Amino acid sequence: MMKLHLEGKTALITGGSKGIGLASAKLLAQEGCDIVLVARDPNALSDAVAEIQTETGKTAQTMTCDVANQETPEKLVEQFPDIDILVNNAGAIPGGSLDQVAADAWRQSWDLKVFGIIEMTRHFYASMATRRSGVIINVIGWAGLRVDANYLAGSMGNASLVAMTRALGSTSPADGVRVVGINPGPVDTDRLEFLQRKKAEVLLGDANKWRELVAKLPFGRAAQKVEIASAVAFLASEVSGYTSGSVLEIDGGLSWKI
Repeated sequence: MMKLHLEGKTALITGGSKGIGLASAKLLAQEGCDIVLVARDPNALSDAVAEIQTETGKTAQTMTCDVANQETPEKLVEQFPDIDILVNNAGAIPGGSLDQVAADAWRQSWDLKVFGIIEMTRHFYASMATRRSGVIINVIGWAGLRVDANYLAGSMGNASLVAMTRALGSTSPADGVRVVGINPGPVDTDRLEFLQRKKAEVLLGDANKWRELVAKLPFGRAAQKVEIASAVAFLASEVSGYTSGSVLEIDGGLSWKI
């Protein structure tokens, strides 16, 4: 078994109460990390801590806050100044074409995901650079490469985060910091089911047929959350210590399918 040597490291995960964030927290905890979970729902955070405790034997610290709030990143870095691994995972951007996504929905979703990741990175990068040690992992999304006019706000937002990750990660080694990204394709989360139900209702006339759409994905399924979490843990570790500025696509090849 490959040892990732993450014992004694502290990881902060935004959007950590469910989905990819929680799966990443569990796996990092199994690898020996101390965990800080950040999310907006205190009840969901409590449930997540209980799951981590049950499955890994480790507890986790939590902070109930919204990374879309401009004051949040500064408060987090003040409370947790010694974070070794930052996993920027919070945020979702609504689908729709240019005329379908209202300006307020566009701005609100970008405040959470795009500007949230920018500001979390800005504050924690400065702290890591002072210590000349740290890893920032941005969980972005495949639409940043496979742009879609019917997911315009998401395509544009994700593309900007891909650009930031690549650009910052190209110079961050000079500060002893690595910046990397992951572009998941469809993942077996509650959000995927919600989106596929909506799509099935339009295309098939029955929301309950959403599994028929999922069956058409590569390998006949969506990615498992643990498959994304495993990449998070690997990229966070010194086993991947020469990786910076890279964005890993985990989408069954969909980004490159013509």
